[in-house]
Amino acid sequence: MSVPFLFAYKHPGMNKSQTALITGASLGIGRELAKLFARDGYNLVLVARDRSRLNTFGDELQKQFGITVKSIPLDLIDASAPQSLFDQLSRESIAVDVLVNNAGYGKRGMFAEISTDDNLGQIHLNIAALTHLTKLFVAPMLERRSGKILNVASTAGFQPGPLMAVYYATKAYVISFSEALASELKDSGVTVTCLCPGVTDTEFQKRAGTGESLLFRRMLPADAKTVARDGYRAMMKGRPLVISGFKNWLLAESLRVSPRRVVTAVSRRLIER
Repeated sequence: MSVPFLFAYKHPGMNKSQTALITGASLGIGRELAKLFARDGYNLVLVARDRSRLNTFGDELQKQFGITVKSIPLDLIDASAPQSLFDQLSRESIAVDVLVNNAGYGKRGMFAEISTDDNLGQIHLNIAALTHLTKLFVAPMLERRSGKILNVASTAGFQPGPLMAVYYATKAYVISFSEALASELKDSGVTVTCLCPGVTDTEFQKRAGTGESLLFRRMLPADAKTVARDGYRAMMKGRPLVISGFKNWLLAESLRVSPRRVVTAVSRRLIER
């Protein structure tokens, strides 16, 4: 059930006049980002599939921070979902000042053996929905000459990913798209930031089936709160790209000069159980 969008008391120094839209907001990095925006006084539009969890979280944020939260249960894999979301907010005269494209998922396995629904679902959610939402919400931002967009990618996007071929490829798209768009929008008043987490302790691993992989067992997972904080700070500064964690940054930089065959082989080894 959607929560009515009401006027709220303005705390001194807080950003009560602005609204942030966050997809994938009920769990993991999206949930922690929502807390950061709420702490700084942003009203929120939270989007996720789980209606009950989303509404409960929205109620908690409203009570704790005195902001307004609109919870919209929606599956963004549906091709019509981004336009439906934009139209609903337009009808309700809710202007989005910050767009956070966080929703996404991966699936471990041989490409030929993963279901077509999962292969295409990753593309629809990680690429198509992100691109469509950005297209829809960037236009009014440009008209106002003010706005921020945060796209959540992954360090997976810096190399090919055997056994998660589609997921790694979708995150490569998010990185490339975000950096290009950030350049296009320079001096427009609208900034684009791409957040690249490494291995992070969220429910992503369970859905992807990577919890038993060498990558997850050998590399100490970051906590979602730390990753969200890194992305939030970078977005507020208008930085086009941020890699969360020094070790992840070092790894990403080393990939630029490493032979591609070696990078691919190592990437596969890390995903294997």
